[in-house]
Formats: sequence, structure tokens, C-alpha cells
Amino acid sequence: MPEPVLSIQNLAVEFKTDDGIVHAVDDITYEIYPGETLGIVGESGSGKSVSTLSILGLIPQPPGRVVSGTAMFKGKDLLKLKKKELRDVRGDEVAMVFQDPMTSLNPVLKIGYQLGEAIKTHYPKERDEKVKQRVIDLLRLVGVPNPDTRYDQYPHEFSGGMRQRAMIAMSIANSPSLLIADEPTTALDVTIQAQVLEVLKTVQNETNAAIILITHDLGIVAELCERVLVMYAGRIVESGDVHTIFQSPRHPYTIGLMDSLPKLTEDEEWLRPIPGAPPSLINRPSGCAFHPRCFLSQGRLRCREEVPVLRKAEGTGHEAACHFSDELAGRASKFAEAVPSGGRD
Repeated sequence: MPEPVLSIQNLAVEFKTDDGIVHAVDDITYEIYPGETLGIVGESGSGKSVSTLSILGLIPQPPGRVVSGTAMFKGKDLLKLKKKELRDVRGDEVAMVFQDPMTSLNPVLKIGYQLGEAIKTHYPKERDEKVKQRVIDLLRLVGVPNPDTRYDQYPHEFSGGMRQRAMIAMSIANSPSLLIADEPTTALDVTIQAQVLEVLKTVQNETNAAIILITHDLGIVAELCERVLVMYAGRIVESGDVHTIFQSPRHPYTIGLMDSLPKLTEDEEWLRPIPGAPPSLINRPSGCAFHPRCFLSQGRLRCREEVPVLRKAEGTGHEAACHFSDELAGRASKFAEAVPSGGRD
């Protein structure tokens, strides 16, 4: 088994607000390996983005604060690096693709200059001609047509899909070992989404980078990921390989996420939402945070009083934080056929 590219242990992040302390990420642990794509899914506010932004020093401090944990990357704890050391890692060995490229690209600077800057920041002695050729090659790799011409254009001259391709090109400019993609296809139509996902696959095949894909779209997870973490109220409530999660989820929240999605092969008049709303992260419910919305809890005292821990299903690497997950054994999800061979090829 190869060494993990990134190993996060017991990470906790909080934000101080006028109403109280928001426990955005609460004691999460996971690893990701070279060439692997790990999906992190959950509703808005579940802690998906904060968990990755915090390890790169990208949450505002204050009000944000990393309370505890380690994030080991190539023998270094990212959470203990000084600002200068962390800047040297960001954009070089670890890179991020953000949700909205228009807020990440400078509207008054040409695309070529901005991509070149990502290289020159880490390799200032690199010759300008070599940097320009590298940028053109990157644009070509991510499928931007006529890269020689596009090099001298501004962000507003690119379509939404091409801007996102440019952001992916920028993120891989220095061949990072780890690429974090935070909702990279949210603002794009379905056709462009598919193209961007194909670009991410191509990039991974070229560089063998590990990819953390943050999304709320289970279809994207089925298409691109090998493993998935399901987050709720700042905690990981289920983890495992994509095939197992889709075939036989062991947490009521995961089942709720799947059941709330329409399926084209079924004639459904109404969608089935998860009842209730996500809890306040200032005053989290006692016991299992999901119990007020859970069809399995049914008022059980253990659900209301005892916080469940991640437990492995017997003989598998599948984990679920549910006191009564065994009662879900053998229950196929409505998407049991969505990933017939277990994630991407």
C-alpha cells in the first residue's frame, strides 16, 4: 500500500460569532492516496469546504480557528507551517479549483499572464518564453481551443466552461501531488459539466495527482470517484468505496440524500426530501445530530443521548456513524445500479 498523499487526523475547526461558537468541522479523520479521487458530499453547511480550506490556511482567522488536528502532507503538518512555508506549498504541491472562476480570475489581466504568474511565483528564475509555452501547452491539455490566441484574451472573452478549464490549467501548472476541486461544475450546464469532468480525468491520468472532489452532486461522485465521505453537521457520518455506498448505504442520511434525487427510469410525481432542516452548528442536537430528521431513530433514547462513532461493517472498509446501521444491512438504495463496477474506470 503506498503512503497517503494527505493524512488528516482529528481535525476540528470553529468560527467565533456574535451568537456563539460555530463548530464547522468536528473531529474528522481521513486519508487520500496517489492517483485516487475522493469525493466529499453533504448538504450546504456540512463542513465540506471548510475542512479543506482550513488545511491550506484559507479560512479567515479570526473569526475562524483550527482547534485541533494534524494534516500530514509529504512529512509536513500543513497546520503547523508558517505563512511563508504554506504559500510555497499552495499552488505548487497542493492546488485548488474554486467554484466560481470569475471570482478567482482577475478581470483586468490576460489569461496567459495569470496562468504564467502561477508558475513564476514558485519558479521566478524560469525564462518568460518557456513559461509562455508551458501556459499554451496547459490550455491545450485542458481543451481550450486555439490556445495561442486565447493566451492573450481576458476572462470575459471566455465562456463559463472555458474559464473553469483555465482555472484547472492554473491549478495543475506546477504538477501538484494533490488537487482540491470545490464544486467545480456547479455554475455550468450539464454538457459543460461533463466536459470539465473529462478534463479532470485527463489531468489525473497525466499527473497521477490525488483529487479531493467536494460536491453535493451524487451523479458526479458516481462518475469520477473511487471513495466517498458523507458529511453531516461537521462530522463524517459514512465512508467507503463508491460501489458499496451506492449499493448498500449504512447511514439514514446517505439514504435520504439518494432518495431525494429523481431517477429517470422511475415515474415519480413528487421528490422525496429529507424532512426538517440541517441543525445549528452553534447548538447541535444532543446525541446523533441527525436524529431529529431520521426515519430510523423513531425516538430511541440512544439516538438522542449518545454520539455515534464511525464503525466498520464486518469484513469491509465501509464505515457508518449510526447506532443501528445493522438494521440497514441488505437494504439496496434506489441508485443500486448507478455504479455497477465501483466508481470510475
